[in-house]
Amino acid sequence: MSDCKSTARNLSEWFATPQGNYVLAHEQKYFDHAVSDIFGYNALQLGLKGHDFLRGNRMPLRFSAGNQHGNEVRLICTELPFDSDSMDLVVLPHVLEFSESPHQVLREVARVLRPEGNLIISGLNPRSLWGLRRTLGNKQSYPWNGNFIALPRLKDWLALLSFEMAGGRFAAYAPPFQQAKWLERFSFMEAAGDRWWAVSGGVYFVHAVKRVHGMRLIKPQWNEGLVSKLLPVRPRINNRLNHRITLRNGTEHR
Repeated sequence: MSDCKSTARNLSEWFATPQGNYVLAHEQKYFDHAVSDIFGYNALQLGLKGHDFLRGNRMPLRFSAGNQHGNEVRLICTELPFDSDSMDLVVLPHVLEFSESPHQVLREVARVLRPEGNLIISGLNPRSLWGLRRTLGNKQSYPWNGNFIALPRLKDWLALLSFEMAGGRFAAYAPPFQQAKWLERFSFMEAAGDRWWAVSGGVYFVHAVKRVHGMRLIKPQWNEGLVSKLLPVRPRINNRLNHRITLRNGTEHR
C-alpha cells in the first residue's frame, strides 16, 4: 500500500511527513546556530514562510518573503522589493532547487546584500542517497520534482558573484525512508557520516559572505614635520641637560 503522504504538493506538506520532518529538524538546528552570531540591522528569509529559520537571530528587523506553503518561490525572488545594499543577512531554504531561474535569484540576493553581508543556503544534495532516490524514483511530488543542484556547481555560481565561502556542512545521512521507525534505526549514520562520508549527506548548507573586490583599508599619510612636532618633549630636554653637564665638567668642547 502506497503512502499518501509521499505525494506532497509543496515543501510544507512534505516537511509534515516523517521523511520531511527528519530533514527539517536538521535544518532548523543548523539555521538556529548559524544565524545566532550574525549581527546587523536587516535579515531576510526567502521561501518557506511558515517556518522561521531566522528565529535564532537578534537583528531588529527580520523579513520573510514567499508563499506560506513554500511552493511558489520563483515569483518572489527574481525581483526583490528591497534597496540595493540593504540587507545584512539573507537565508535561502530550498529556494534555488525549486526556482526556474536560480542564477537570477542569486543575482538579486547579491544586489540587496551589503558588502560583507551573509548568505546561508540549504539544498538537497544530488550526490547522496536522497539524490539517488530522485534519480530512480517518481519525480511528480515534492521534493523530488526539484532540480537538485550539486554543491561544486553552486560554489562556482557564488564565486562569479563575488561571494566567498565562510562555512557550511552536510546532514541527514540516513536513507530516505518514509517511516519514522526506519529513520530512527539508521540515526547512527549521522555521526558516522560526518566522519567517513561527509559529502554524502542528504542536505547541505552553505554560508557565504559578499565581498567587494577593490576595497582596501585607507591609511593616513604621515607628515615627517608634523610627526617630529608630536614627539614627546622630554627626550629633547634631557639632551640639553646632558649637554650642559658635559660642558661644566670640561669633557666636551665645541
